[in-house]
Amino acid sequence: MDKKDRLDTFGIVSLVLFSAFLGFNQVVIKVVNEGLQPTYFAGLRSAGATVCVALWMWARGIRLRPLPGTVPAGLMIGCVFAAEFLFLFTALDLTTVSRSSVVFYSMPLWMALGAHFLIPGQKVTRMKAVGLLLAFAGVAWAILNRPDTGEASLIGDLCALGAAIGWATAALMARASKLRDESPEMQLLWQVAISAPILLLAAPLFGPLIRDLQPIHLWGLAFQIVLVVSAGFVFWLWLLSIYPPASVAAYGFLGPIFGVGFGWLLLDEEVGPTILGALALVAVGLYLINRPPKAARA
Repeated sequence: MDKKDRLDTFGIVSLVLFSAFLGFNQVVIKVVNEGLQPTYFAGLRSAGATVCVALWMWARGIRLRPLPGTVPAGLMIGCVFAAEFLFLFTALDLTTVSRSSVVFYSMPLWMALGAHFLIPGQKVTRMKAVGLLLAFAGVAWAILNRPDTGEASLIGDLCALGAAIGWATAALMARASKLRDESPEMQLLWQVAISAPILLLAAPLFGPLIRDLQPIHLWGLAFQIVLVVSAGFVFWLWLLSIYPPASVAAYGFLGPIFGVGFGWLLLDEEVGPTILGALALVAVGLYLINRPPKAARA
């Protein structure tokens, strides 16, 4: 498909469905955590995804050898990727999908702050500053105003925040380091290949590797490996290569909305005024952060 200067119907539908897919993914992680220890689960996912991504690159004739000078950045982004998903999978073990979604999908907030200092031409405008303040207020509200009962631990919320910052850091490294010259598939391969041994070696430090393992948990693991990391991430990178990045990023505000919705619908999580208010602030803030300038929209 040729590159386009604006989103068409296919692009809009794809981005809405992909946002729903990411929201549902939070539910899958929480369910699989009941059968597999979170860190071990994350390590198995990265190991399986390494095989899938490498096979995909080989089948498509994409170079599997890193470019000269990119190895240090590749090793570092792999370590950040490992920390990101150690935090995320632990967060979904300790807090609700609704709360985790609100905090984790604040990633553009932290990316915009980092890009302001690290990436030329990505300064925070007045509109972005308003979005940053709204999103930050939403995240703070979600973390500080927790119910007295139920599954909503402070540690879980803070782990979701660490995962969001890790996600933003990895994205910034991909753009601000020598990895920017690599193909998106090679960037992904670095992340899953380096994170897999780190997570698997660290897993025994967090308790027994197997919990109450059932077939549904194995299906969830396969879903994560094949559809989320391999196919899902490649599809997302493909959309970024076809449509304007600013337009694609603007749909990121749908992630927390779908996450909260699926948590309520599938896991019967309580969605009270605090979560809804924090969600509204984060969603509006992320929209303003990702909103393209008037000239670009025209």
